[in-house]
Amino acid sequence: MKKNSFIEGTIIATLAIVFTKVLGMLYVIPFYAIIGSAGSALYSYAYNIYVIFLNISSAGIPVAMSKIVSEYDTTKQKEAKVRSLKLGILIISIISLIAFFVLFVYAADIAHIIVGDLSGGNTREDIALVLRVVSFSVLLIPFLSVTKGYLQGHKFITPTSNSQMLEQVGRIFVILAGSYITIKVLHKSVALGVAVAVSGAFFGGLLALLYILAKIKKNKEKLDLDHKLKRDKVTNKEILKKILTYAIPFIVINVTVNFFNIVDMSLIIRTLGKIGFSGADAEFVSSAMTTWGYKLNMIVNAIATGLTISLIPNIVSAHVAKQDKKVSNIFNKALQIVLFISVPAALGLSFLAKPVWRIFYGVSTLGPIIFKVSILTAIMCNVYLIALQTAQSLNEYKTVYAAVIIGFSMNAIFDVPFMYLCHKVGLPPFYGATFATMLGYIVAIAIILIRLKHYKEITYLPTLKAGLKIFASAFVMLICLSFLKIILPFNVTSLWHSIFLVALYAILGALIYFGLTYKLGLVENILGQRRLTMLLNRLTFGLVKVKGKDDED
Repeated sequence: MKKNSFIEGTIIATLAIVFTKVLGMLYVIPFYAIIGSAGSALYSYAYNIYVIFLNISSAGIPVAMSKIVSEYDTTKQKEAKVRSLKLGILIISIISLIAFFVLFVYAADIAHIIVGDLSGGNTREDIALVLRVVSFSVLLIPFLSVTKGYLQGHKFITPTSNSQMLEQVGRIFVILAGSYITIKVLHKSVALGVAVAVSGAFFGGLLALLYILAKIKKNKEKLDLDHKLKRDKVTNKEILKKILTYAIPFIVINVTVNFFNIVDMSLIIRTLGKIGFSGADAEFVSSAMTTWGYKLNMIVNAIATGLTISLIPNIVSAHVAKQDKKVSNIFNKALQIVLFISVPAALGLSFLAKPVWRIFYGVSTLGPIIFKVSILTAIMCNVYLIALQTAQSLNEYKTVYAAVIIGFSMNAIFDVPFMYLCHKVGLPPFYGATFATMLGYIVAIAIILIRLKHYKEITYLPTLKAGLKIFASAFVMLICLSFLKIILPFNVTSLWHSIFLVALYAILGALIYFGLTYKLGLVENILGQRRLTMLLNRLTFGLVKVKGKDDED
């Protein structure tokens, strides 16, 4: 194993995440066909609740581990670093057991909270079944997360990225094979098929954990696990305090976000029911917005996820070394990368909402309408994630709490009023929930950016300049694609026609966008001359051989 720099770590992590996200997008095509609309709603209930309990048990510890390990590694306190791993495992064991117990025992009560007395959809018994099955994953995944955090703190991004791909492959295999055999071969209920599918999280996690443990065993020397180290002066109490201090904000943030997702899901179902939607349609809209549309957002969100994996140890190292200028440069670089990728991707997917939805979920009246607007939240979500992780890495916990609580409270408060307002003015009422989500993200981002600028003297001028060029290039791309649509309109009745249209428009859109941004100097400014040259060399099979100087990460 070798350590990865910020940009290298970002590229490696992002490629791995793109791979897993693409798989995560593709598997839903056969899976949705197997379980149908009702099964997809049931799966979304299990998925969203599972994420909440997973975050309670593991969201904070791995990131805290990455931050602590990076800090102790920078200050050469190797024994304290190793002790942090052992204490992290102990803490996560206790939390995981409690989370599993609550989810398994109170599954029926949680099911009632989600759907209330709504009829015409999935029963509370079915929801409780899938929740109990997925609860076993909460016992395993946290251990995978904490060991990955230890590696990431050393800037070993490659093995953690590989484990993520293994986890996704194993999970998807169980989801598809298990649901197909249960429903199509054994002719059991859809609820049982979905229950088997959600067990994929456990088996995928087990595969990844075995890989990570093998990597750790093979590289004990590099990880300072090969021999007994002289005890550092740092006490267990100090380490535990650091773990909890770093972890609690992450837990609060992730749980708050997922809690509001559940609130969103419940409010959408209940409000649409009062407006006049049937139980089945209300469930479809809710699952499309919170799970299935989100899965299509994943390719856009991949860049932010990849960035955060590499961002945290690099920001922490620069902050500990009191290199404020480097902190500002890394943060701006992260914002620029996330905007550079997510803006054209989200706008392009919104433009292609009909054929994209047709490819993954079949012909639908409501699906593309929902997705056309909800995909735009991916841009704000990415910027929010980068800003949030940076604030956490700089120990700005009060800012983090304020941003998360105020931002997502705004989302919850305006969900129902915005839905009724959209219904009154003739827009689809579920757009109100999306607009409330956008408002929540904007408020949260503003709180963080204002605080960092005022107290950390971070300037956003480079990002503002790059952002204007990015949005201008993306809008020119949309204008060109709109003219093409007049000549070659969308026909979503045919699957293969939809695939052809998406591929054609995506290729042309990418060429237009990257051509414009290249001419404007954005690509070189963001990636750096050396890496841009390397990328061009590979993409052109060596035909382009421009020597570039080394760039600072």
